[in-house]
Amino acid sequence: MCTCEHHSRRPVTASRRALLAGSTGLVTTAAVLRFDPAAAGESRTETYIGSFSGVATPDWHYLPVEVPPGVREIEVSYSYEKTDTGLGFSANVIDIGIFDPRGTDLDDGNGATGLRGWSGGARDSFRISARRATPGYLAGPITAGTWHVALGPFAVVPPGVDYEVRVTLHFGRERRRFRPQPAPRRVPGTGPGWYRGDCHLHTVHSDGRHTQASLAALAREAGLDFIGSTEHNTSSAQLTWGRHAPDDLLVVNGEEVTTRAGHWLALGLPAGTWIDWRYRPEDDALATFTERVRGVGGLAVTAHPFAPGPGSTWGFDPTYAAMDLVEIWNGPWTLDDQVAVEAWHAMLVAGTYVPVMGSSDSHTEGQVVGLPQTVVRAGTLSTPAVVQGLRGGHSWIAESSAVDLSLTASLGDRTATCGEALGASATDLVDVRLTVAGAPGCLAQLRGPVGVVGGAVTDDEGGAEVAVRVPAVLASFVRAEVRRLDGAPVLDPLAGVPGLAMVALTNPVFLGEHPRG
Repeated sequence: MCTCEHHSRRPVTASRRALLAGSTGLVTTAAVLRFDPAAAGESRTETYIGSFSGVATPDWHYLPVEVPPGVREIEVSYSYEKTDTGLGFSANVIDIGIFDPRGTDLDDGNGATGLRGWSGGARDSFRISARRATPGYLAGPITAGTWHVALGPFAVVPPGVDYEVRVTLHFGRERRRFRPQPAPRRVPGTGPGWYRGDCHLHTVHSDGRHTQASLAALAREAGLDFIGSTEHNTSSAQLTWGRHAPDDLLVVNGEEVTTRAGHWLALGLPAGTWIDWRYRPEDDALATFTERVRGVGGLAVTAHPFAPGPGSTWGFDPTYAAMDLVEIWNGPWTLDDQVAVEAWHAMLVAGTYVPVMGSSDSHTEGQVVGLPQTVVRAGTLSTPAVVQGLRGGHSWIAESSAVDLSLTASLGDRTATCGEALGASATDLVDVRLTVAGAPGCLAQLRGPVGVVGGAVTDDEGGAEVAVRVPAVLASFVRAEVRRLDGAPVLDPLAGVPGLAMVALTNPVFLGEHPRG
């Protein structure tokens, strides 16, 4: 049951005074919020007030605004008081965005849904015109018709939260139009190799503090070859990266699809593509949208599946059946990463394989870009090639560009590496070799279904080599971990044993057949 109330408040003009005589001046939003005419150069403001209360408040609410002809710019601001829970997150949060007259229906991929931007709870105001828009929003024509300010109440607890939304229309003509400048989808002159990237990053286009230029500079300092642009629920940054990225840094367009039951990354999107987020597991809609991502050449990646906090923990299928990858390491190594690795390993042992990646999820300068980073084997430094490498699991994860690693399995003249299958028979003995560099004070291990099959401690320069012969009948896969021996261990409540901080982690090499066929 919805326990929300919405009202619109208008200045009491002479033409309306009789209608409002004897009333409070508040009307329900069943009627569209309308504006009095204005001449070019003038503005008109109307205000919604309302409240959300109770735990059964629906996820999304749409406040209709009738925009007449002749409007040059729409300006929206809002205010409310969130509740500090003292648990590291806030309650009674209200996210905000806007849809144009094309409508608010769940997007079916045909462009009929009119999202013009989303800032969640990161901003208290935004503006849109044909020439420019607040980051997170899309510049373009201010079409006459019914627009909708979208509100997303989140973690609403009694007694609830009151809000006020102010809509200002600026009248006149915008003589210039926005010109998109997306980043190129490939870096010229590149060929086959292992490329380093961080595919989960935020700027001022959602809730980050990085500008696009400063993020590109930090990526270069971290030794990265590519980055993923993954703003929350908006495609606005995708349209301007060409103004900021250096020629030799690949920007992979994406979005962090931020549902109320977990987040996922849509990577490798054509510039200007946005993916809808307005569904929960019970709607049985996730696969529709991950298929749409694959249909335009992209990847669907579960983000930080065990992250604590409302809405961040993965609430969809725990086997990631609709997904292409899972982000198993997010930011500095913490307990939720340890839990994610152990859960993923258990899936591998059971015969289910979803490739993994790692990302920094950096929002601010205090969150190090490239910690961690994913190292991908790709035919060129291009979006299609990086997507192909990630999809195949031809990758491994490192805490920084100082760490290097090689994992191979060999049988006769055949060799396989991360994400590949060697095709050994049950009677074969397979030579597995792990080489590590740039990781002093670490334990390097090879892990299979039955446990650790080999290991070594790195030397003072950070190097180690582990070479073992593994019976294929006992190990359907082998994967590598490099963990730091110094520092406090991360406790794993699932296994009841400490987990040393991760320095590097690989996708598996399959000694027999590939589980995906």
